[in-house]
Amino acid sequence: MSIEITAAKCIGCGRCRKVCPGSLIRLDKTGKAVIPRAERCWGCASCVKECPVQAIAMFLGEDMGGLGGRLTVRRENNLLHWTVTNPDGSAKTLTVDSRDSNNY
Repeated sequence: MSIEITAAKCIGCGRCRKVCPGSLIRLDKTGKAVIPRAERCWGCASCVKECPVQAIAMFLGEDMGGLGGRLTVRRENNLLHWTVTNPDGSAKTLTVDSRDSNNY
């Protein structure tokens, strides 16, 4: 499991860098987020949830049952819209109210 950062989408806000518990994300010389050692990613998804422009996706490999899908999160006030996009382009979204997160 690992994350992927799409530089073209990154706005350089640095929020992902601040929430990464492993201090794995850096801003490069252009101000874009990068993860030099993605294999060290813990898979906590903190950066995925924090990115305001969905520039960070969690790669869902076979070990996660994802067969190469990508997981992204879009925040809308208290709602988190978790979207899994499959390699064929199909997608499924699950919306969770973060105020109810401890009820699941």
